[in-house]
Amino acid sequence: MRIPNHIGIIPDGNRRWAVNQGLSKKDGYTYGLAPGLEVFKLCQEMGVKELTYYGFTMDNTKRRSEQTKAFTQACIESVKLMTKEDCSLLVLGNTESSMFPEELLPYTKRINFGKGGIKVNILVNYGWHWDLSGLNDRNLISNSKEGIINSLKSKDISRIDLIIRWGRRRRLSGFLPAQSVYSDFYIVDSYWPDFKAQHFYDALNWYDNQDITLGG
Repeated sequence: MRIPNHIGIIPDGNRRWAVNQGLSKKDGYTYGLAPGLEVFKLCQEMGVKELTYYGFTMDNTKRRSEQTKAFTQACIESVKLMTKEDCSLLVLGNTESSMFPEELLPYTKRINFGKGGIKVNILVNYGWHWDLSGLNDRNLISNSKEGIINSLKSKDISRIDLIIRWGRRRRLSGFLPAQSVYSDFYIVDSYWPDFKAQHFYDALNWYDNQDITLGG
């Protein structure tokens, strides 16, 4: 099987799952922690080199304050879980905003934990417009790939081979637009808290059958 070097995870459907369970919308985020760790373990097992999670966006902070606090805390807990694993961890997001959690500031430069290994990126208070704000006419007109990449806030994150989105929605929602330009995009109809390892394996099997040309 051809294994993607870099997998992006969009863990959607937490609120809808919570409502279906008779819970408050804010309660759904806590149930997304265990699936996140399980995906990490599966990626380790399969030899994936880089893994990026979509934590929350700058647009998400427009939600009700109790939901904002809940998904922010879930991201903090996710990072804490990763610090106990063998990985190279980076938290990326707009740190100049008051919505970026202070607890995660130490992780905004890549740090190796345990034996290091798989690169793990967690997007926290991320916005595509913020990410691309360093681009200017000069490096776009020059068509310099290196110049464009170095102008990104996300320059330490590589091109994504496969994006897997849970929760039935068929959109990128601003997820790393530069790195996603040639990504294959797999949709899981189940909500993120209902994660099963088979979802992941199905995505890999689907990816193995795609014609990867990168435009060539």
